Amino acid sequence: MKNKKLRPKMKRIIVLSFLLGFFITSTLTAQPWQQNDAIFNSSGVPSLPFSQPRFADTDGDGDQDMILGNLNDAPFYIENIGTVTSPTFMQGDDIFSGISSLDAEMGVCADLDNDGDLDFISGGYTGLNYFENIGTVTTPSFQMVNNFFTGLNVGQNPVPDLADVDDDNDLDMVVGLSEDGVVKIYINSGTVTVSQFSENNVINIGDVGLYAYPNFCDLDADNDQDIVVGRDLHGFVYYQNNGNPQIGLWEVNASVFTGIGDETYWNSPGLTDINGDGTIDLIFGTAAGPLHYYENNGTPTTPSWQENTTLFGGIIDMGGASNPFFYDFDNDGDFDLVSGSQLGNIKYYQNVGTSYAPAWEEDNSYFESIDHSIYSAITLGDVNNDGLPDAIVGDLSGNFYFHQNTGVGFMFDSDVLSFVALEGWSAPRLVDMDDDNDLDIVAGNEDGYLFYFENQGTPSVPDWVEITEYFESIDVGSNCVPTVGDLNMNNNLDVITGDLWGEVQFFIDFHGTWIEDPTPVSGITGGQNTTPALVDLDDDGDLDLTLGNYDGTLNYYENLHFIVDNDPELPQTNSYILCNYPNPFNPETTINYSLKENTKVSLNIYNIKGQIVATLVNQNKGAGNHSIAWNGNDDSGNLVSSGIYFYKLSVNGKTEAIKKCLLLK
Repeated sequence: MKNKKLRPKMKRIIVLSFLLGFFITSTLTAQPWQQNDAIFNSSGVPSLPFSQPRFADTDGDGDQDMILGNLNDAPFYIENIGTVTSPTFMQGDDIFSGISSLDAEMGVCADLDNDGDLDFISGGYTGLNYFENIGTVTTPSFQMVNNFFTGLNVGQNPVPDLADVDDDNDLDMVVGLSEDGVVKIYINSGTVTVSQFSENNVINIGDVGLYAYPNFCDLDADNDQDIVVGRDLHGFVYYQNNGNPQIGLWEVNASVFTGIGDETYWNSPGLTDINGDGTIDLIFGTAAGPLHYYENNGTPTTPSWQENTTLFGGIIDMGGASNPFFYDFDNDGDFDLVSGSQLGNIKYYQNVGTSYAPAWEEDNSYFESIDHSIYSAITLGDVNNDGLPDAIVGDLSGNFYFHQNTGVGFMFDSDVLSFVALEGWSAPRLVDMDDDNDLDIVAGNEDGYLFYFENQGTPSVPDWVEITEYFESIDVGSNCVPTVGDLNMNNNLDVITGDLWGEVQFFIDFHGTWIEDPTPVSGITGGQNTTPALVDLDDDGDLDLTLGNYDGTLNYYENLHFIVDNDPELPQTNSYILCNYPNPFNPETTINYSLKENTKVSLNIYNIKGQIVATLVNQNKGAGNHSIAWNGNDDSGNLVSSGIYFYKLSVNGKTEAIKKCLLLK
């Protein structure tokens, strides 16, 4: 193996200039990033935009499970794998897999037909919908009952809940409206087995402004149903039932939830006795996604709220100097997280969520044997072709340490890579840099340089040799940590680096010369000692960016770049792609859409009442990818009010995709 020789310190970064634009057009558009640090919530519950938690015993085991509504998908089923008094949540089977996100942005479970199992009642773009449980108490299976709520004036995206408010043993329904914030109760005029709701039997409770999110609960334990309502403003509106179980009288009590939810928007409450202590607790979702949990440590008549940040909260923290690397370590089809730390030990977080909605569970036991100097950095890869991911660790010493995976743990081999001495804080990354099907090493060091060690052996017997001139032009100043991936999707590997000062820099290989292009990472900065990692954490086909920081935490930037594929021979995995960026937006957003053939297209903006606000496209368009900007104006040129809007793509008169965007002022 070739011994390393340090080159003299020099500053030779070539910045991409206008003259190179003719040759490198693919990198000139700024990468659209959206920061969402809540993805590193270690509770086991994914953080989803505009989260709406509701609770029911959906698997018949006696504890409260969660139905988690959200902005983009049908609700998620989050199973309580703990107990009645000590809940623990983990994403369960996809019991809502057959339900469209257009029919169910959120929903609740209740036995609407009195057959002993829980049905699903949802609110979505198409209004209220009823899905009968044709499965069992323990294994539900939902089937839509068409036109069940026909005739109800609830608009789009209503928010329902069900309870018996008149003590006649059948279920009545409260609905919060999106377009005007009205909260009203539909009294069930049918029977316990055949429910019937109409506009002729309605009680108007109040108006909370916009986007009313009501939830029934007997908060004061007086055997009648109170109502807690979230909305697009801060806090909650509590309608206390001061009547009786047969005749309700709902009046605002402004004192019970004072100070709760005052720093979040679009609070959507789920109320249940989640810890089995006999009092109703509050769990609510927000526009940002994370769930908030307040235990009632008082009494039903005199609540005392105490925030619990452990059940649904808890930001991943390495204890200092996080240095993330992502790898499917448990071989279950999603990316797990492994990181170095300030004390030198290795942290491992298994992804117990999905490939597109990760949730993390810490388990460091497999990595306990790896412990070197402080400020460790780890990378994983199967370097000996035995089907097991091995580890290479750098640390403050500047050396590399090879740990072979034996199947039951890691075994340190002091002979492998013993020649490496980078003179301070080595940060290695395994990657097939030369596309020869074995793993090379890209590394940074304390002086700000990048290093390349080419595997000149085989996939089974590696032989790493330093190529000293490979990154000669790159010097980021101090504490260089690299990540490698094809960010601009041109079939060439790019490099992103972090440094001591929180700077994030992007480099492309232009005919053998590494050139800095600041545009794709414009606006992104990290904390002290930024350590980047490129990985597709939301499984949408492009690389997202995670940043580790000196304080031990992680930042996540979702890549909202519209994937452009100009190869007509590649199969289309999705016939019609529709998305917008930024979202939320002010004052303008760009809507991107993809067509599989030359066809007649219309792209319209709708308000929450279903009225067309603006027509952006109404003409024939060719196959491929298209984009158009919307500046928040209607067809008359007037600026619309802030709020949620829908954009719908129709092809040859048929609706193919509908998405939601949020205009903020």
